[in-house]
Amino acid sequence: MLSPYDLGDFLVAENCFKIKVDDLLKKAQEGLKIRLLEAHAEALGVEVRFTTSKTKFHGERIWFLCPNCGRRIGTIYKHPTAEIFGCRICLNLKYKKQRFKGMIESSV
Repeated sequence: MLSPYDLGDFLVAENCFKIKVDDLLKKAQEGLKIRLLEAHAEALGVEVRFTTSKTKFHGERIWFLCPNCGRRIGTIYKHPTAEIFGCRICLNLKYKKQRFKGMIESSV
């Protein structure tokens, strides 16, 4: 017989299945963020996938996946002459500072 003072395994909260509102909210927000980004990219006519990485303080960062090389990137570019999207490395793009570096120093 079970007494009122008996705390058997089935009455201990730690042994029960639990669902936390904060955990559900976090998962819903993560899914919503990625879905919104995908919708915006589709509206711009860009077919791109996304990935995530963990941050130092248990957060999450969302990245583009380069359609050409699969690298995680923060910025995706459309090639100025071709109708392709990718990262700077795949599209062989340089910043203006990189392109003209050394030209001013050599003319002095």
